[in-house]
Amino acid sequence: MTLIKSISGIRGTIGREPGRNLTPPDIVKFSAAYGQWIRERKKGNTIVVGRDARISGPMVSALVTATLQALGLDVLDLGLSTTPTVEMMVIKHAAAGGIVITASHNPAQWNALKLLNERGEFVSAADGAAILKTAASADFRFAGYQKLGKRMEKDDAVAEHIEAILRLPLLRPEAIASARFKIVVDAVNSSGGVAVPQLLKALGVEDIVEIHCEPSGKFAHNPEPLPENLSELAQTVLKSEADIGIAVDPDVDRLAFVSEDGSMFGEEYTLVAVADYVLRHEKGNTVSNLSSSKALQDITEKHGGQYFASAVGEVNVVAKMKEVNAVIGGEGNGGVIYPALHYGRDALVGIALFLSHLAQTGLSASMLRARYPDYHISKNKIQLDGDVDLDRVFHALREKYKRMPLNETDGLKIHFDGDWVHLRRSNTEPIIRIYAESDSESTAENLSSKIIDDIRELMKTL
Repeated sequence: MTLIKSISGIRGTIGREPGRNLTPPDIVKFSAAYGQWIRERKKGNTIVVGRDARISGPMVSALVTATLQALGLDVLDLGLSTTPTVEMMVIKHAAAGGIVITASHNPAQWNALKLLNERGEFVSAADGAAILKTAASADFRFAGYQKLGKRMEKDDAVAEHIEAILRLPLLRPEAIASARFKIVVDAVNSSGGVAVPQLLKALGVEDIVEIHCEPSGKFAHNPEPLPENLSELAQTVLKSEADIGIAVDPDVDRLAFVSEDGSMFGEEYTLVAVADYVLRHEKGNTVSNLSSSKALQDITEKHGGQYFASAVGEVNVVAKMKEVNAVIGGEGNGGVIYPALHYGRDALVGIALFLSHLAQTGLSASMLRARYPDYHISKNKIQLDGDVDLDRVFHALREKYKRMPLNETDGLKIHFDGDWVHLRRSNTEPIIRIYAESDSESTAENLSSKIIDDIRELMKTL
């Protein structure tokens, strides 16, 4: 059980001891600190709040909303929603900020507060640090009874989000409708079970097979859209002779596809395929994080653009995208950021652009995937104990591999000719993530295993 405070928000398991888990006192404290930060910035008085379908969501939402009202802030409550929808509503309603109540891909016992600024983007590291400092000092002031904030409900935010997607110039709803796709959707019993079918119908898709689309919050499987969690989706695609399967995480900011033959399109290739489509129509630069496949760089350079890498974390990707004026970007975990709509990972716009691409090429999903460089990423993790000195572990690894090209922007990335290994502390879980990529699956696995063995040995001795 743990409570994690990072640029990805305040995240923890529900219940047990305050200060070590996400309990009511913690929820109130961090909501109040965020509200105080909002008041001091004087960018407005309204906060947009939305949640995924987790069982703890209504309880956490009620605490967050009441705390913000107690500070004199108004709340626009979207209820069951998606992370990108909340981000877009902050922009549309010129709100001062937003809070998304979701632990994203984490299991059902987790929940979190994702904190947004007035641009509908995650707060920066500096702003996050200021909020945490306020929370630690409890330096906030609540309003008197005559100045309490109001709570307003809005139940059509997802529909407005979809309408904005449909207005995008690159979208091809006529081609999608003409393709007569049969699509299977696995939304892991969360918000995507409402949002994704609604989007598909708006795009003209009539044949939709829904599995785990009841937003009960009772996740039918591990909610992270990784191949090992999508076997039922793959089987349903084959059994129903569908053209494609779509999987999203609980808050609908990560996206993965299953091809018509039951094979995994690959979460790393979600962004690659969408970027390929965008760059065919709009020349420009791209960005992904250091843990993402180099396939995006290959596609970008093929279209005459320039590729840039950022530290892991949506806020870092967005900052780099703005710096280099990227037309498309995101993360290799299935996160697509399309700035023509907004600066946030958005599975809904990713679906719309991917289906436009698929419809225009006339290819099957497996044939489209075969067009892209075939790299293999081995994704692993090591659970951390509280007394591990990661700084010393990373320093020892730097010394061991000092003859190799190193990148220390975020953790440690070691380059081995055309292959690489990236290791870093997770922003969302008490783990070290170890990713390795090669054009050979066995090489990628061997590189990961070697680094994992190094880390475990160092953890014993340091």
